[in-house]
Amino acid sequence: MPRSRERAQVSLENLHRIFTVPESPDSTLGRIDQAISDNLAGFLQEHIVALERDLAEIEDDFSQSRIPEEPTFVSAYTDFLKEKVVSQSVHTASPGFIGHMTSALPYFMLPLSRILTALNQNLVKVETSRAFTPMERQVLGMLHRLIYGGDDAFYAQWMQDSRHALGAFCSGGTIANITALWAARNRLCGPAGSFRGIAQEGMFKALQHLDCKGLAVLVSRRGHYSLGKAADVLGIGRENLIAVDTDDDNRVDMKSLRRHCARLNAEGIRPLSLVGIAGTTETGNIDPLDELADLAQELGCHYHVDAAWGGATLLSGTYRSLLKGIERADSVTVDAHKQLYVPMGAGMVLFKDPTALAAIEHHAAYILREGSRDLGSHTLEGSRPGMAMLVHAGLSIIGRKGYEMLIDHGIERACRFARQIEAHPDFELITEPELNIFTYRYNPAWVQAQLAAAPAEQAARINEILDKVTETMQKRQRETGRTFVSRTRLAPGRYRGSRITVFRVVMANPLTTDALLASVLEEQCEMAERDENRVLLEQIEALCGRREFKTA
Repeated sequence: MPRSRERAQVSLENLHRIFTVPESPDSTLGRIDQAISDNLAGFLQEHIVALERDLAEIEDDFSQSRIPEEPTFVSAYTDFLKEKVVSQSVHTASPGFIGHMTSALPYFMLPLSRILTALNQNLVKVETSRAFTPMERQVLGMLHRLIYGGDDAFYAQWMQDSRHALGAFCSGGTIANITALWAARNRLCGPAGSFRGIAQEGMFKALQHLDCKGLAVLVSRRGHYSLGKAADVLGIGRENLIAVDTDDDNRVDMKSLRRHCARLNAEGIRPLSLVGIAGTTETGNIDPLDELADLAQELGCHYHVDAAWGGATLLSGTYRSLLKGIERADSVTVDAHKQLYVPMGAGMVLFKDPTALAAIEHHAAYILREGSRDLGSHTLEGSRPGMAMLVHAGLSIIGRKGYEMLIDHGIERACRFARQIEAHPDFELITEPELNIFTYRYNPAWVQAQLAAAPAEQAARINEILDKVTETMQKRQRETGRTFVSRTRLAPGRYRGSRITVFRVVMANPLTTDALLASVLEEQCEMAERDENRVLLEQIEALCGRREFKTA
């Protein structure tokens, strides 16, 4: 046998081994796998470094554009992964990581995720998913019942109905929101008379059929950016995604919303959907869902609620009433990878009407046949994993009462932290927690006194400098790596609508303690004493001493 042929044969045998024979527990991969399985938090704490490397330096580790020619050992690649990827990842499970909507996961999600990967089911069709298909339908039924409260007979009829689906699993809230508005668009512009529907004839002919100049989606300025993507993808146009002003509590202003609706009507533009938010991304506030339902009914348009963050609050008997009116929505988005504590990639959209998804149904001869139980016929995505298994596991193992406890503790911890900030002379609470998200900023007592008496021009300049202080502190805190808060920009009414930069905290990690939260403020106070912030605060002192800014 030629030497080159022999090498190729050996390589082929080794490649076969990759698919059939795992490396031994004593290998690098085996040891790492065991370490993660035994102590996930400890492994992450040990291998994710505290000191942040510059991103440009990290990019150098991934600068090679050629695909490697030769195979390598899995253990060798695992060493690379540990040194170059794990060590520079974000420790989202850390109880001090209170700046984003990503939290620690229940320990059982790791071994169950391995089973999910090993089974590698494809939920696009029953032929590649089998038991996963009825399991996904059951999870959708559970969430549908949580939101809409149907009776046993309703779910016996619809949950496993092969012709319909109570909702759709998606990779996240973005696809869920797009799916909701896609179904709404296709239902509004469905076949009628000689018009064969927007799916067949397109937007131009649909508008002619409806005798209008365009379609619009209306949502508060706190709406998620995914709605802009939906307006783009669905041909509605981003100009027709109407961002409505909010009140002092960051909820949609209903008077402003009605004015927009009147203007659109005068311009010949038809409302496709009103979108309510149950847990805004920046401040965690909830729109007046009942009032929005009344207006949607009055307008005769689709009513969608984006509850990607706050939907899990329905599991709490104590705080469920905050979402009163959500049961009147035509569709609702929920993200399981947020407050249901499932790994990334588990979003859902639920529809009140079990027949709603028929408006976007697609079939193909070799797959997604009419009358089959294939879930892919009702989803924007094609091939996708069986993430419903992990949601099913969470609902089964943690249970409603377990989730209730997690939700309640998160909201109550947020309230306690807000009171702690409010009592501190050198911090300013910007937004009150309605759920478990709120905002604040570092604002020394003497600066607060100056702002209270300052004319508009001076106040604006002081706030600009405080913005830089906040940005510097947040960046330093992130680089230090002990604790983390995110930041955003808001326009509080107390500052005449001027936008200011604030810290944003998310109280979702059940491992976060009150003592740790106190250390967050202590660390921020220490950072305020650093040279770069001292210089900025001295600028405020100098500004307030200027004659032209002194009040009468």
